[in-house]
Amino acid sequence: MSRGKKLDIFIGADIDDSWAQVQSPRASQIGNEILEPQKHMLIFAKEKRRGKTVTLVGEFFLSKEDASKTLKLLKKKLGCGGAFKDCWMEFQGEVKDEIKTLLVAEGFRIKHNH
Repeated sequence: MSRGKKLDIFIGADIDDSWAQVQSPRASQIGNEILEPQKHMLIFAKEKRRGKTVTLVGEFFLSKEDASKTLKLLKKKLGCGGAFKDCWMEFQGEVKDEIKTLLVAEGFRIKHNH
């Protein structure tokens, strides 16, 4: 009984004298510019993570201090947990309508139909 031909598989890297920097694109580009709340155009997204609903709001162009202050205010008024990651705010639960009213009161603009 024949076992067939052996496979010649090359696993590894091509070694030469030069080095190259690996560049991988980010999912969202983080801008260095900081905008006023009136110049933001925020959108909403809803995701399921481990069977729970997470509400995403973004994209924010705020300094870290302003973003953490705004996040802390929203979490306190909503009574839920949240985080600020890659210029997006994440909130536990489906709290889209409540966040809309609070953000409009803070001076942010919301994109229609979101």
